This record gives sequence, C-alpha cells and structure tokens, in this order.
Amino acid sequence: MKRRDFLTMAGVGACACAAAGAGVVTLDFLQPKVLFEPPTRFVAGTALEFPEGTVRFDREHRAYVIGASGGVYAMTAVCTHLGCITRFLSDENVIACPCHGSRFDLEGNVVHGPAPRPLPWIEIKPDGAGNLVVDTASLVPAGTIVRV
Repeated sequence: MKRRDFLTMAGVGACACAAAGAGVVTLDFLQPKVLFEPPTRFVAGTALEFPEGTVRFDREHRAYVIGASGGVYAMTAVCTHLGCITRFLSDENVIACPCHGSRFDLEGNVVHGPAPRPLPWIEIKPDGAGNLVVDTASLVPAGTIVRV
C-alpha cells in the first residue's frame, strides 16, 4: 500500500468517526429531557385528622402538615441550607436535616444551624368537601394557620 493511499484512508476514517459522533450527539439533543414532578397541590386529609401535636410528613410532596392549637398549618420539608429533605424526630419533637445537622422547631424556626433561614410555610386551605388542600408552590407568611 502506498503512503498516499494509507493517509487517504486514515483521513476518510477520521471524518467518518467525527460524522458518526456528531450524529449521535444530534440525536441525543433532539430527544426531550423532561423531569416529571408530582403536582404541587395535594389533599392532606380532613382537619379532624390533625389534632394538636400531629406532625404528618408527605414524602412525595416534601411537606409537613402539622396540627396546632386551634388549627392546621403546612411547611416545606426542604432544608434551607442545601435543599436536603428533613425528617421529623418525634422523640425530640424537632425537624432535623440529615445532611448537615440543621434542626428546626415545629414552627420551622432554626434551632441549630447551619440552615440560614426558617422552613417556609406553604398554603393550606379547606376545599368544599372539608378536605385540607396543600399547595407546595404557594408560600405564605409564617403563622398562617387554617382554623379548625
């Protein structure tokens, strides 16, 4: 084989590899990359299911629904430090972040850092059938309680 023929074949092969790689990247780009998230609104139950002291964690929606004296409120379960999902520790009556050790009281206030802010409160409203509907996309001021 002549040197010129070898270099021609090597050049054509390199161009074919580059074209195939570009084709794969183009096909990957054309496929949609959609992340489906759960709906932001969900039914937590009736107000009677949340007597004072009740803390219910909804894993799918990453929210707490808490029964307090005279009402019910909801908070997000996403830590304000780096976004880890917090957990309710019933024996200590606190909400704790397993990632970096932040602790919150049942009103979302930071008890122990490094979380910089309290847990945001989210909207909870009764619907026409008497159920409590939580909307994780709608933040409300702390202290907003649905009176039972």
